[in-house]
Amino acid sequence: MSEPSKTVGVLGGMGPAATLDFFQRVLAASNASRDSEHVRLIIDCNPFVPDRNAAVAGAGPSSGPALADMARGLERAGAELLVMPCNTAHAFLDDIRAATRLPVISIIDVTVSALVANIKQPRRAGVLATTGCVDAGLYQNALDRVGVTPVAPTGAARELFMAVLKRIKAGEVGDATKSDMLRVARALLDAGAEAIIAGCTEVPLVLDQADLEEPLLNSTDCLVEATITAARAS
Repeated sequence: MSEPSKTVGVLGGMGPAATLDFFQRVLAASNASRDSEHVRLIIDCNPFVPDRNAAVAGAGPSSGPALADMARGLERAGAELLVMPCNTAHAFLDDIRAATRLPVISIIDVTVSALVANIKQPRRAGVLATTGCVDAGLYQNALDRVGVTPVAPTGAARELFMAVLKRIKAGEVGDATKSDMLRVARALLDAGAEAIIAGCTEVPLVLDQADLEEPLLNSTDCLVEATITAARAS
């Protein structure tokens, strides 16, 4: 009989499709041959968390209180560790950690660790990320700590990324959306990036490594691997 894993609480719904993608990838990566070999997840898919980008910009209410409330609810429900498949929401990670005694796995930290461990370390890494994620400096700070120069979308590429993200959240994940996401990625490569981080969990809904010759690191997959490892740790 399999040893039970730690119960993982998932702060989700930002957006719902990205949360579902995370869940599906956890199932696929678990290499389970029966139900009891899967990781136990408690998912709070809450689409009503105040807009993270507006909150970072000071143009809307903070997302922190809602995220803190979700964390407390997941702890009460029996979660033993927390994950959040939304990069931008990590701007409010301190609110979550202040609200619960549970360990929280940072998608930013595990993605940058994976970049260093699994890819020939680039001097410059492009980050496909939202305005809020970029303006909060989430990946910039983490990459600086490991000696990698971050390259974020600017100008027209930044505007295009946010427009594409809006289409993905509306369910538009066809060839036109993929093509526009590739335009943003290639703008980062043209700006000197040697690898691309998919630093938004909507990006993998339209883009994967087969679409680029250069290395593409998917933050969702990095979080999935870290989640399974932590859940199964003794």
